[in-house]
Amino acid sequence: MSTTWRVGVDSGRCIGTSICAGTAPEHFRLVDGLSTPLADVVTPADVILDAADSCPVEAITVHDADDRLIAPQE
Repeated sequence: MSTTWRVGVDSGRCIGTSICAGTAPEHFRLVDGLSTPLADVVTPADVILDAADSCPVEAITVHDADDRLIAPQE
């Protein structure tokens, strides 16, 4: 498993449901009504995958150190 992940939020897709911030408040917050990761590079954690997989518009992406997409899962 990768030692770090890159987390991103597509602001063009985000609709501000705040599910991510509720699921993983230590990793996401809403800024001006849209989700923002608190850090672009994070230590792997299942709660981050849960947040990405819970996003109704798949605005959150998680990539491993080799730039492979981990979430959202298809």
